[in-house]
Amino acid sequence: MEKIKIGIIGTGNISTVYLKNGSSFEAAEVVACADLDVERAKAKGEEFGIRGCSVEEMLADPAIDMVINLTIPQAHAAVCLQALEAGKHVYVEKPFSVTLEDGRKVMELAAKKGLLVGSAPDTFLGGGLQTAIKVIEDGWIGTPIGATAFMMSGGHESWHPSPEFYYQHGGGPMFDMGPYYITALVAMLGPIARVTGSTRISYPERTITSKPKAGQKIEVEVPTHVAGVLEFANGPIGTIVTSFDVKGGSQLPWIEVYGSQGSMMVPDPNNFGGTVKVRRAGSQEWSDIPLAFPNTENGRGMGAADMAKAIQTGRKHRASGELGYHVLEAMVGIHVAAEKGEHYKMTSSCERPASLPLGLAPFGLD
Repeated sequence: MEKIKIGIIGTGNISTVYLKNGSSFEAAEVVACADLDVERAKAKGEEFGIRGCSVEEMLADPAIDMVINLTIPQAHAAVCLQALEAGKHVYVEKPFSVTLEDGRKVMELAAKKGLLVGSAPDTFLGGGLQTAIKVIEDGWIGTPIGATAFMMSGGHESWHPSPEFYYQHGGGPMFDMGPYYITALVAMLGPIARVTGSTRISYPERTITSKPKAGQKIEVEVPTHVAGVLEFANGPIGTIVTSFDVKGGSQLPWIEVYGSQGSMMVPDPNNFGGTVKVRRAGSQEWSDIPLAFPNTENGRGMGAADMAKAIQTGRKHRASGELGYHVLEAMVGIHVAAEKGEHYKMTSSCERPASLPLGLAPFGLD
C-alpha cells in the first residue's frame, strides 16, 4: 500500500523530532516542510533530505495528502483551517487550539470536507502509558475510583530562550502541559463529564534570567497555578494541579490511579517510556510492571502515523480531533469554573482511544 505523503508546516525546534521519526512509520512518509520563513524551511529540508518550501506551495501540491501543523498555538486553528480548505488531512501539535470557538470551526470544516483531524499529544501511544492502560483493562487494580495528576514547576523564564508566550493568552501551565496529563487520564479512564477548578496568578510580573533576554520583564496575563477536579463519565474522580509557581521543587508523582483492588503509579505523560508501578490491596510494597509495548524513546509523530494508517484502512485513529477538542474543553472548563465559581458541564465527549495490540514491532501500530 502506498504511503501517505505528509508535509510539515512550522520548522521550529519541535519539528526536528518529527522529521527524524518521519521515515520510521509504515503508513506515512514526510516529503516536505514549510515555514513563513522560507529560507529556514529550505535549510531544515536540506538537513533531512526533503523539500523545503513556502506554506502556499505546500498546500497547492496535490501529491501531499496530509499536513502536520507545528506552528505556535495561537496559529494552530488558522493553519488547520487553511490546510483543510486545501483538501489536506491535518494533524496539529497541542493544544488543539487556544479557544473552543476556533476548535469547533476546525472540527466542523473537517466534517464538511470529509477529512480527518488529529491532535497531539501522542505520548499515550508509548510503551509506558500503554502498559498502564493494559494494567487497568486487565483488572490489576480493580475498578478505577480516582486519580491524581501533578505538573509542578517554577516556570520557564529561567531556562527558555523566549519564555514570554508561556505567560500570555494561550499559555499558562494548564495549556502548556495539561494536554499531556488530561489526554493520559482520558486514555486510561474515558471521557470527562464535568469539571471545576481554582486558579491564581502568584507573580504578576516575571523577570527573564535566561539568555538572550535576561533582565527583560514579562507581564503575566494567565493563571500560573491551576487546580482542577475532573469527574469522569464512568465514575472516577480526578484531581489535577499544574503550576509555574513552585519555586522550591516538589516530590509529588506525575500521575497515580486508585482502584478498588490496588493503586498504580503512572510515568511522566510527557514521555513515551518510564516505569509503571502497582501496589495491590494488602501488599506492603510497590512492584515494577514490565513494559508490554515498544516505543519507549521519543516517538513524537506516532499519532500522525496512526492517522495515516486510518486514512489508508478506514479504521478510527487514536490521537483524534475529537480527543484533542475534548481535552481542550476540559482545560477551558477548569478556567471558566474558576472565574464563575461553579461547575462546568462538558458539552463534548469522545471515545477512549483504542489500545495498541500486544506483539508490535517498534513504531508498529496494528
